[in-house]
Amino acid sequence: MTAREAQAELADEFAIFDNWMDRYQYIIDMGKQLPTFPESLKSDDTKIQGCQSNVWIHDRLEDGRLHFDATSDAAIVSGLIAVLLRIYNDRPPSEIQATPPDFLGELGLDKHLSPTRSNGLHAMLDRIYTVAKQAA
Repeated sequence: MTAREAQAELADEFAIFDNWMDRYQYIIDMGKQLPTFPESLKSDDTKIQGCQSNVWIHDRLEDGRLHFDATSDAAIVSGLIAVLLRIYNDRPPSEIQATPPDFLGELGLDKHLSPTRSNGLHAMLDRIYTVAKQAA
């Protein structure tokens, strides 16, 4: 599945829910399924600036694909991380760079996140795109 296909699949899943309370709960549930993030990776280098809550993203290039590990101390932000990882994790840097975050509009996140959560989401996206650009 490509990153674009992952975005479309996610949009289909979100379309099932009639209201934003259910969608927020789904995002939170996705965040609860994130793998454990090692404490040893929590550093100033992996911490995302611009987020209201604490967020760490660790990246590594393996076999031409970028792998991201990430975590947050906030439930909704952990869910947003899970959304990002579903779309961008384990993909070649060129595919990441060629995949704009269309899901923001498709899922309605651009209209339903608080300004601080939206800023944090964009800071996480910036990190992913920067890492992809450096790795390309």
